[in-house]
Formats: sequence, structure tokens, C-alpha cells
Amino acid sequence: MTFALGLRCVCLVVAGVVHLLPLGGISRARLPRLYGIAAPDDGLALLLRHRAVLFGLLGALLVTAAFVPGLVPVALAGGLASTIAFLVLAMPWRALGPKLRRVVVADAVAIGALVVALATTLASRGPRVE
Repeated sequence: MTFALGLRCVCLVVAGVVHLLPLGGISRARLPRLYGIAAPDDGLALLLRHRAVLFGLLGALLVTAAFVPGLVPVALAGGLASTIAFLVLAMPWRALGPKLRRVVVADAVAIGALVVALATTLASRGPRVE
């Protein structure tokens, strides 16, 4: 395995782990510890728990893509779309509580890892000769 492919694998696993962390939110009792807020009603708790499941699926895809090259494009697209969307929606970050600011930092780490994974993927393709 080349250095670039190894680096891509590590970056995909890092981004995958960041996306797997919210799986703890499947339990309604753990939501306040994850986000620093308690769901005031069953509907919001359901949405947050569903969010945890979706992040778990995306995290599993990212980790799997580290070992299955055919999944890399879709995993990168999903991971970047998810993290960038959260950061845009979360602006201004200074208005967030400390636990949600921690999520912003985690997403920034994931974006960095995904950008490196994307760069190594593009670099490994090399120039195209027609």
C-alpha cells in the first residue's frame, strides 16, 4: 500500500469515527450529555435519535470506504456534504453552547480528514492521457 492510500484510509476512518460518535444519542437519556440540551418533547427526541442513526450509517460508510475503494467517492460526497452543511447551519459558532461548539470542532476535524482523503484520491488518479 502506498503512503497516499494509507493516508486516505486513516483519514476516512477518522471522519467515520467522528460520525459514529453521535450513535450514543440513540438513547434519549444520553442526548443531554451529547449536545448539552434536553429534548423538551418526544417529537424532538425522536428527531435527535434518528439523527444519531443517520450519522451512524454515514460513519459506517466512511469506515467501510477506507477498505473498499469503490465506495470512496460516495463516502467522500456524503461526509463532506454532511459536515459542511452542519457548519454552515451552525453559524455563528460563538452563539452555541460549549457542547455544540465541541460538535463544530469535531466536524472541522472531519472536514480536514475528508479534504486530505479527497486530495489523495485525486492525486492517485494521476494525469489522464487521451
